[in-house]
Amino acid sequence: MRTTISQLKEMKQNKQKIAILTAYDYPTAQILDKAGIPAILVGDSLGMVVLGYDSTVSVTMEDMLHHLKAVVRGSQKALIIADMPFMTYHLSLEQALLNAGRFIQEGGAQAVKLEGGVNVADKVKRIVDCGIPVMGHIGLTPQSVNQLSGFKVQGKTLATALSLIEDAKALEKAGAFAIVLETMPAELAAIITAGISIPTIGIGAGEECDGQVQVISDMLGMFTDFVPKHTKRYADLNGIITKAVSEYAAEVTKGAFPTLKESFTLDKKVLEELKKCVL
Repeated sequence: MRTTISQLKEMKQNKQKIAILTAYDYPTAQILDKAGIPAILVGDSLGMVVLGYDSTVSVTMEDMLHHLKAVVRGSQKALIIADMPFMTYHLSLEQALLNAGRFIQEGGAQAVKLEGGVNVADKVKRIVDCGIPVMGHIGLTPQSVNQLSGFKVQGKTLATALSLIEDAKALEKAGAFAIVLETMPAELAAIITAGISIPTIGIGAGEECDGQVQVISDMLGMFTDFVPKHTKRYADLNGIITKAVSEYAAEVTKGAFPTLKESFTLDKKVLEELKKCVL
């Protein structure tokens, strides 16, 4: 049985920290599920770390559904949360509900995530009222990178800090089951976390959040275009894979791979008869 949104809320109440990671494919989902990660985010970050875009803005519903389905197939226990891409929930309540429904019905997700606060609260309420769990996302919202003039820390002034607190409360009131707090001062994240009843999931928002989420490609050292300040690298898979690929190429070039161990052979009698036919 998969983790439920009620269990995540209970973890906050019990002061049990929540560890969330992103995944974009079947084998990664299997690994995270086996490791006991309670919730997996199929993030639109795949645009940057998988598809090679310079932001998340170019990611489409079809991109997301393709990767979401793979993650769902690879997991059995984790709650799967799907990111709603840029301009798939902004135009109307009907558009937001339709696309959220596609993630649940077609993709197999158990919840969706929207970026924004007060400005999307009506969409969050509409989706939740129709039975689809919603995770909010405030602070640095990557889909608004052009409006924000880059990937910058949010909430550093009194006005912007108060605005983010208002956003969090609006999402809670709208029925969100949790809120991602991205790239904001730790002190502000702590105030938001203490002021709402639903879990906060930090990414670059300090240790007082109820949980943390990281992009799997960052924390495993797979994505090397840049390393976010909020990321701790737990492995250097880029280096490990580069070394393995180089060794493979060298062995193929020298004729050292494959050997008999990696090859298949014919029965001797069949081989003798075959030679008679072709020689």
